[in-house]
Amino acid sequence: MLSSRGQSVLISGLHSVAELLEPRIVSTRLKMDNKKRLAYAIIRFLHDQLRHGGLSSDAQESLEVAIQCLETAFGVTVEDHDLALPQTLPEIFEAAAMGKEMPQHGDPERTPPSEEDSAEAERLKTEGNEQMKVENFEAAVHFYGKAIELNPANAVYFCNRAAAYSKLGNYAGAVQDCERAICIDPAYSKAYGRMGLALSSLSKHTEAVVYYKKALELDPDNETYKSNLRIAELKLREAPSPTGGAGSFDIAGLLNNPGFMSMASNLMNNPQVQQLMSGMISGGHNPLGTPGSSPSQNDLASLIQAGQQFAQQMQQQNPELIEQLRSQIRSRTPSASNDDQQE
Repeated sequence: MLSSRGQSVLISGLHSVAELLEPRIVSTRLKMDNKKRLAYAIIRFLHDQLRHGGLSSDAQESLEVAIQCLETAFGVTVEDHDLALPQTLPEIFEAAAMGKEMPQHGDPERTPPSEEDSAEAERLKTEGNEQMKVENFEAAVHFYGKAIELNPANAVYFCNRAAAYSKLGNYAGAVQDCERAICIDPAYSKAYGRMGLALSSLSKHTEAVVYYKKALELDPDNETYKSNLRIAELKLREAPSPTGGAGSFDIAGLLNNPGFMSMASNLMNNPQVQQLMSGMISGGHNPLGTPGSSPSQNDLASLIQAGQQFAQQMQQQNPELIEQLRSQIRSRTPSASNDDQQE
């Protein structure tokens, strides 16, 4: 655990480092406090070390304290994705150690990769796409990362890796890669769409709406973006229901629907259903057959037939209710149909 003096020294040192590195981390997208951006980059790096650093329990505890100190001192948390830089902290440090100026993604004066590096990066990207097809998402992340090392100014590589991160449930990583893709190519619609998906998965629906709208500005005929925008807007309007949270049916609404209750009453008056329910109440294992025997195929078929009759009756008498239920199912999960296609 860091002492109070140690925390003060750490914070003071970080302020000094921020002043030293400020010229290297100027944002090309948003005019924000560079010290906060640096603090966010450090916090992000420390979080990565906690997950993948293979540290001892004491070292992990020390890092957690350091993260808390940074968050308190700079008013920043790891969830503040809008503070993400185009480069990671290790990339910034490596460039500084080698005495190089950090290239800004999308800078026309940046030295382009050689033909050999470009070709190898494309090969690695293609291999990443193949790994996505067989759902080997960790390998896909690896290959996209190698492609980025060879050509860090290609927005497609970052966007594809964002899709792989989302498949792994690393939505924060997906957000960061989408931000980098947008920095490189502000007119890349798929980066905005994938950003919306990642933010939706983080329950950041307000931000997701903004990115879906931008994706639609760039690709106005994309049905997936339209659908996902409607879903995000619906999530914003939804209030928690006492009968079920997001993703659940509105049971109270169904029970208050006269058409539904009338059809349910007709179903319960069906002799086959009454016999089934009577057997269940009496504790029999085979209410439609002989006591103690296993259910026959005819018994199950009768039950299925009764359910089908109920569904058909609902469709005939109240098609609006059926469509409402179908829409409710479709509206719960954002679609990634064309988003799954890698470039």
